[in-house]
Formats: sequence, structure tokens, C-alpha cells
Amino acid sequence: MVNIKDILQKRILVLDGAMGTMLQRYKFQEEDFRGERFAAWKHPLQGNNDLLSLTQPEAIAEVHRKYFAAGADIVETNTFSGTTIAMADYHMEDLVYELNYESAKIAKKVANEFTAKEPNKPRFVAGSIGPTNKTASMSPDVNDPGFRAVSFDELRIAYKQQVEALLDGGADILLVETIFDTLNAKAALFAIEEVKEERNIDVPIMVSGTITDASGRTLSGQTAEAFLISISHIPILSVGFNCALGANQLVPHLEVLSSRTEHAISAHPNAGLPNAFGEYDESPEQMAAQIKEYVEKGLVNIVGGCCGTTPEHIRAIAELVKKYDPRELTVVG
Repeated sequence: MVNIKDILQKRILVLDGAMGTMLQRYKFQEEDFRGERFAAWKHPLQGNNDLLSLTQPEAIAEVHRKYFAAGADIVETNTFSGTTIAMADYHMEDLVYELNYESAKIAKKVANEFTAKEPNKPRFVAGSIGPTNKTASMSPDVNDPGFRAVSFDELRIAYKQQVEALLDGGADILLVETIFDTLNAKAALFAIEEVKEERNIDVPIMVSGTITDASGRTLSGQTAEAFLISISHIPILSVGFNCALGANQLVPHLEVLSSRTEHAISAHPNAGLPNAFGEYDESPEQMAAQIKEYVEKGLVNIVGGCCGTTPEHIRAIAELVKKYDPRELTVVG
């Protein structure tokens, strides 16, 4: 397998777009989420996109194919909520290993198909590790600021199970993403380091935070620089931002990272900001025009899309970045 670190020296890599946005196009109903296997499940399952890797695997594979065909070098597994903590909402904690394993397996099979067709453009699978629906740094109860819904250790254990399954299923990279609370991310990174040590392996790690509003801070209150410092003890492939903001609004934060780290920089913004209906209106052309600023300024090594982005958006981005050199790297990985 070609080393992704070597490729990063030569060109800008393209990450895929939004899995959720694509799955909405299928208009899956409750029975589609359940499939035959979960027809008698006692709790509602609609909205559990990770479950579709078991009940609608061909749809998941098709989404990956569309992103690779559009020019993506890396696709993310359908595992954004693949922890026991997030799956508790559906009473599916016992399925977590299988969900992650099968999701990685589906993505890897499609990646191998494309690599076989174009050996000069190897395709990679990033195991998507989301933030969970609980935060270790803040209380969900305004009347009890000291209360925490989850502990660092609970997060570490949950993430470790997810990481093991993603690696067993064939993930090439681990992507800790949409980080709104750096303490959650540190638990994920700790779990990854544990697995690496136990298995005596090295695996590239991408870390992607999310700036939640115009304050330029994460939800747990960190600036871009503070976020970077908080995770800098871990050997990572890349650091960057995704979600929350459109491409334009991310520029100053990417500039901060770019000037302060030797690692690769990633960005996968939303297709603009959501409208009154929670939809994303930015066209592929509009988004690519904004991302042009990233590549003209030499800010990024990996770029893709988050909420509202489709294969059409990724195609426009892939066409754009072909013409530009990646941000110069002094240290990779």
C-alpha cells in the first residue's frame, strides 16, 4: 500500500462529502432502517444512519462509489455515531463493534475497486469517529454546573471499542472529527494510542475540530490555537476544522493552524450556513470558489465537504485543487 504521508508531500488530497446529505436522497422510512433483521426492534430506529451499514449496505457502498468517482482520495466510514454512548439512544450498544466493522469493510471494498482501476490514484478509508452526544467538559444541567453526563474513562472505553472495530474492518486512517469538546477528543486519541500500543501498529490519525460560531471558539471554549496545543502531544497526520461554518468563515482559523503546526492541515466545511429550513444552499461552484482562497494561500493539504455537500461539490473541489500545490510540509505524521 502506498504511504499516504508520501502522497501528501506531492498533492492536495480530497476527502468525501456528507454521508447524511446523500442518505436523505434515498428517503428511507422506518422499515428501511429496520430491514428484516430489526423488524421487531422495540424502539424507533429511523434516523440511525450508522445502522444502514447493516440494513442497507448497498446504499452505503453506492454513496462511497459516488464520492470516489467524483475525485475523492479518502472516504469516511458511516460511523459518525458508532459508539456505545451515542447508540444508547437506540438501545443498540451491543451492535457497536459490528456496525463499525461492517462500515469499514464496505468502504474498504469500494476503495479497493477504485484503486485497482486507477493504481496511480490509491484510495483510502478514514474511520469516522464522531464526538458522541455527551460532553466531558460541560454540564448539561444549568442548575448543576459541576455535573457531567459522561466521564473521560467512559469515553475512552467506548472509543477504544470503536477504534478496534474500524481497524479490523480495514480503515487506513482514523479521523477524530467534529470535535466540539477537546476533552472528548483527548479520550478518543488516548484510546487510539492504547490500541496502537497493544497491537504494535502505527496508524495515521486525522484530528478535526469544529468552530461553533463567530467567536472563533469550539463549544468548550477553545480558540484554534488552544485546540491545536491541546492535541499536540499526539503523533498525528493532520489537524483541521470541519462542519459548523461555511468555507469562507474558516479561513482565519486555518491560517492560525497553518502558521503554528508542522502537520498537514485539513478542512471540510459545510456548503455554506444553513437556511431557515436547516438546508444548505451553496452550489458546488460557489463552494469551490471559496475553497480557492485556501489553495491560493497555501493553507491546506486535505480538503473536502461536510453538511450539505454532495459528489457534485466534491467534483468541483477535486477539479480545483488539481491545479495547486499542497501546503508545504516540514514534518508529516
